[in-house]
Amino acid sequence: MPISVVDYDRTIECVIAAARQSQAYLVTALAVHGVVEARTKAEMGQAIEGFDIVTPDGQPVRMALNLIYCAGLTDRVYGPTLMLRICKAAAAQDISVFLYGSTREVVSALSRTLVAKIPELRVAGAEPSLFRPLQADESAALAQRVRDSGAGIVFIGLGCPRQELFAFDHRDIIGLPQVCVGAAFDFHAGHKRQAPRWMQDHALEWLFRLSQEPRRLFGRYAVTNSIFLVALARQWAARTS
Repeated sequence: MPISVVDYDRTIECVIAAARQSQAYLVTALAVHGVVEARTKAEMGQAIEGFDIVTPDGQPVRMALNLIYCAGLTDRVYGPTLMLRICKAAAAQDISVFLYGSTREVVSALSRTLVAKIPELRVAGAEPSLFRPLQADESAALAQRVRDSGAGIVFIGLGCPRQELFAFDHRDIIGLPQVCVGAAFDFHAGHKRQAPRWMQDHALEWLFRLSQEPRRLFGRYAVTNSIFLVALARQWAARTS
């Protein structure tokens, strides 16, 4: 998968530059689940090929880049942290943001939280997901509302892979930087807990999230983690043979 060898600074620099020029620019942060989705599902794989930056969101993805390609990455580019840093950079450049995804309750709380943390930030608009694919007229209307809002950056929080498919499908119709950050909406809105930093640093965030939502995540992690490890082992063996 085309995972980008980038850090926070480089990613933010690219997003802000695209926002200042009102250019379409797609960014997502993929952990193991996203990588496996892109590897095993053709539609997701095609979408990811169309992204400008795909950051190593999970520590295992960063470690795999270092193992296979000697990337030398010292840290991942974590979606929730990336969102806050982009918002701070946007506020400093007087660039407003638009929030799209999750429920009305979450997106409203997220808007308030971001402004409380970054008082200079302008949230130009915030809309919840309809939790279904949009019809052509709905997509056109949403894109028009985003453009009319004056936003320079759009954050998408629909969950993987829906958010990547949405951003890819709306690249030209929205025509602005779209940054897919998934669970960052719930985390920053205070609706879900983030893993302790030590667990994040030691590639154990998946275990913390599993403990919070075992029924929803057990099947996902059992499958995706296994696929990722097997594929990684095969790729490493092929490169070292």
